[in-house]
Amino acid sequence: MAMLEIKDLEVYYGVIQAIKGISFEVNEGEIISLIGANGAGKTTILHTVTGLLSPKKGSIIFEGKDITKTPAHKIVSLGMAHVPEGRRVFAEMSVYQNLKMGAYTRSDKGEIEQTLEKVYKRFPRLEERKNQLAGTLSGGEQQMLAMGRALMSNPRIILMDEPSMGLSPILVNEIFDIIQSVSEAGTTVLLVEQNAKKALAIADRAYVLETGKIVMSGDAKELMNDDSIKKAYLGE
Repeated sequence: MAMLEIKDLEVYYGVIQAIKGISFEVNEGEIISLIGANGAGKTTILHTVTGLLSPKKGSIIFEGKDITKTPAHKIVSLGMAHVPEGRRVFAEMSVYQNLKMGAYTRSDKGEIEQTLEKVYKRFPRLEERKNQLAGTLSGGEQQMLAMGRALMSNPRIILMDEPSMGLSPILVNEIFDIIQSVSEAGTTVLLVEQNAKKALAIADRAYVLETGKIVMSGDAKELMNDDSIKKAYLGE
């Protein structure tokens, strides 16, 4: 059984249909990439899966449970975390306070401290800047904070929306290394990313979206070598 199953999903903004009956699945332990041009519907899918948008039709099954109508805050406590596009850190709060906000669904203080130690180990810069206001961090550091905050909920699956957006090439490499290490540590990853080359390089499988429909899917390495994908998304 797939960890996350999306069936016949349809999402509208008013009268405009953004997602047109798509189905896909994410198995435990995989990194799955959703790639496609701006406006293809990638972010809308993540927002619908995490309860920020309601679909008109279709269902979202997470670990055997139908979460289609579950509110966003309850979805977090089920084991799903979302790193939103544009990072969305709490600018007026410290790095430490931002990280503690990520654990708001958890109650065991000892376990929360253990997770915090793990996050600091993965992101040493966050520990160095733990008392600094989040709004004063660089773009790359804010991205690390957004990822660290999501990991504080101890998720089974993490959904990441454009983690490399606006970052320098060196930082992009660092962020992708971190995504891989998060996966290797046992967290399943659903990744939305403009940088298709980087996304396909670390993914197990990928789905290609065009105007709200899945037009191709398969093994990420095979898609990377597909001529139509190379032309459309890899600039080759």
